[in-house]
Amino acid sequence: MESKGFFGSLFDLSFSSLVTPRIIKTIYVLTLIGIALAAILFTISAFSTSSGLGAITLLILAPIFSLFYIVYARVFLEFFLAIFRVAETNAELVALKRIELGLDVPPPAEPVTDTAS
Repeated sequence: MESKGFFGSLFDLSFSSLVTPRIIKTIYVLTLIGIALAAILFTISAFSTSSGLGAITLLILAPIFSLFYIVYARVFLEFFLAIFRVAETNAELVALKRIELGLDVPPPAEPVTDTAS
């Protein structure tokens, strides 16, 4: 099967070519940037209330909450990537079983895993 580009996959109405596995790294980087900006704004807000609260936020609260949200985002994105990988493996198993039974085998689907990493 011919590999489609990003925009070809984006406007593929049959959903035979998936976009999510291609952009998962970008989504993660944008999430990390958003968490960092939120921590900075949270710290600035705390310093505007009082210097003691700002120091506690800078040294304790912002790092703890940032770490929590980074772990949460990573697990969430890995969950979606795992679903795509299970679907890909399932398609391969179905194709192998069809070969074993001597049935017509449709052309293989485009792999959704990123082999460039």
